[in-house]
Amino acid sequence: MIYRNSEISNIDVKYQNFIPGGPPANFVIIPEYITVHLGNPDEEAENITVPYINYIKNVASSELYPTWPEEALRANIYAIVSFTLNKVVLEWYRSRGYDFDITNSTLLDQAYVKNRGIYDNISSITDEIFNHYVVKGEQVIPFSTKYCDGRISQCDGLSQWATVDLANSGYSAIDILKYFYGEDISIKTDTPVGGIGLTFPGKPLMLGDSSIIVLRDQLALNRISDNFPALPKIPVTSGYFDEYTETSVKEFQRIFNLPVTGIIDQATFYKIREIYVAVTELSELTAAGSIFEEIYGITIGTLLQGDIRPRATYLQYILYVLSLYYDSIPPIYLTGIFDEPTRLGVIEFQKIVGLPATGIVDTETWNKLYEAIRGVFTALPTEEVYLPYFRYPSIEFVKGMGLERPGVSFIQQMLSYISLTIPSIPPVPENGIFGEETEKAVIAFQNLFGLEPTGTVNEATWNELSRVYREQRYAGIIAPQDTV
Repeated sequence: MIYRNSEISNIDVKYQNFIPGGPPANFVIIPEYITVHLGNPDEEAENITVPYINYIKNVASSELYPTWPEEALRANIYAIVSFTLNKVVLEWYRSRGYDFDITNSTLLDQAYVKNRGIYDNISSITDEIFNHYVVKGEQVIPFSTKYCDGRISQCDGLSQWATVDLANSGYSAIDILKYFYGEDISIKTDTPVGGIGLTFPGKPLMLGDSSIIVLRDQLALNRISDNFPALPKIPVTSGYFDEYTETSVKEFQRIFNLPVTGIIDQATFYKIREIYVAVTELSELTAAGSIFEEIYGITIGTLLQGDIRPRATYLQYILYVLSLYYDSIPPIYLTGIFDEPTRLGVIEFQKIVGLPATGIVDTETWNKLYEAIRGVFTALPTEEVYLPYFRYPSIEFVKGMGLERPGVSFIQQMLSYISLTIPSIPPVPENGIFGEETEKAVIAFQNLFGLEPTGTVNEATWNELSRVYREQRYAGIIAPQDTV
């Protein structure tokens, strides 16, 4: 356990102003704005930057008829959203040196009409699903949902007019998408909007930095080196900008006639994108096995700046608590996005516990963080610990799970607090180990709140546990007593 030389019990630890966090476990973020080129890519034309959701509504209103059945409209809007996101995520145009995200050429992209009106029903559907997109198989990135009108033009993809017949025959939107794109199609929902994406971060990347963006560039440089053997491989691609990465960047800059600084400025950043796309011949239609899958695999057990998985909220909460005891750890806001303040907090924590100050939350750093927060939980009475809302982390918690899962400690804290007002739920040891006592308390909670009494904390149990805890903790609502 670690804390300042002050009595922990004398510190009023209240965490009531948290921002709900924990976006879905992926690396796709819906952009707030999108830049549209009003012409063919190489044609001199106006670029306009508009809110992303307005762009989707404009395209849908330009290409679809408001009288179409709702399921046909939904299927088409899913296709429009996914096609757009695929272009944005892969930086299809920016990686080729253009200063826009998409064009309004219907030969290449989608119909966007400047200043056109929007249909009400199309606007309503878009408001609901603008942050949902189509994925195919095990891919992480949005599927490039190729489509055409089906009357004037034909294509190997979705036929817009044919969706009307399918919807009238009883097909749902997802059935329509599977009809055209295959049975392995699914919809990714509730994607976060804004935040840190994988475009140029606004400041140069250099020695000592760490982030998902650094990791992406490391992987890209190593792939480029397959075609340019003079470019040295980076031995460890962890997302930490080390001396090997600096050497690789310098050689890349030398090969492609850029100032040799070893720093990834904007020009170098987009040149890496351009050359990576060129050497991989990355397909806009699939991108299977792309750099995004590599990033996902490498970061399964770690967190880097730019991460948006639920564990980012765990991390920010732990750092926030520790900042109350360590002056060197800055106050952290729970945004659900591993941002620069969070990275600096990680670095300060790593210095305190004697770990390499990389800003990367690897296994060793996680273990020290868990140890620290368990120490705080042990020292404070249950009623003095305030938990924020944590989104379900897509993990089923079962008996036998131990200290490697911080969610166990949070489950125990919630159960302990709820048991203060519901005697039929037994208190649990707050030791971070999902043992028999914790399982019994979970079963008692499930029985009381109409859940299947399995003793496993699945999504339904996690969400109900969070709801009851928040109502008791913050709203003063007493949960129903056992009627037995």
